[in-house]
Amino acid sequence: MAIPICVVDAFATKAFQGNPAAVCFPSAEASAPWMQAVAGELALSETAFLLPRDDGSWALRWFTPTREVDLCGHATLAAAHVLWETGRLAPSLPARFLTRSGWLHALRSDDGSVQLDFPARPAMPCDVPGGLADAIGADIRWCGRSLEDLLVELPHPSVVRGLAPDLGALAALPVRGVIVTAASDAAGHDFVSRFFAPAVGVPEDPVTGSAHCTLGPFWAARLGRASLRGLQASRRGGTVVVECQGERILLAGAAVTTWRGEWIAR
Repeated sequence: MAIPICVVDAFATKAFQGNPAAVCFPSAEASAPWMQAVAGELALSETAFLLPRDDGSWALRWFTPTREVDLCGHATLAAAHVLWETGRLAPSLPARFLTRSGWLHALRSDDGSVQLDFPARPAMPCDVPGGLADAIGADIRWCGRSLEDLLVELPHPSVVRGLAPDLGALAALPVRGVIVTAASDAAGHDFVSRFFAPAVGVPEDPVTGSAHCTLGPFWAARLGRASLRGLQASRRGGTVVVECQGERILLAGAAVTTWRGEWIAR
């Protein structure tokens, strides 16, 4: 039985930028261990698995190479993009996903970009965990904890861009990952960030939608406005447009399909 699968560069306007995510349409009998094995084989930061529901929505699950996660922005953007691009969903209709984080929705804009409606995950101030500054290799201006991650503000965007953290030390922290950020020094962006999640098999994620559910509230409070543009300054890089709406966050970006194929089930 051949299972459709493709890879999409999310938060990107052309191939080889942004964050690649696989999108897979398994059979209804697919088990979590099988999905985990597929994600491990593909070795992308996230693989999205979609199953249709009777009401026209989709069940959506996300797996890193080593574990299932509760929320993923770029793979959700990729999943919605594929649904519209392949005709599984009319471009005028919203994509509705039932996930481990509840209902998520995506809308297609006239220019082809995708807007995601996600839960806000603000970070509460906390003490800097022991060893974190040494693991990051930089002075920490502010530290907070969201539902899953640590958020660390650094003094300058050049420090964020130049980080070469101790990934083994970061993996030992009791969090999904560590978001590092600073105010932007470049026109067109309000802040820069990077995201390291070695504890879940992702040394550095190229562009992380779910991290912006934490970055959005943080920078909205500091800059005094709800509409923001973030640059994730990984090697591939990508821009995330953020709109803070209380307990919800709207994230927007473009996507490009890079390849399609079939998984040959054995």
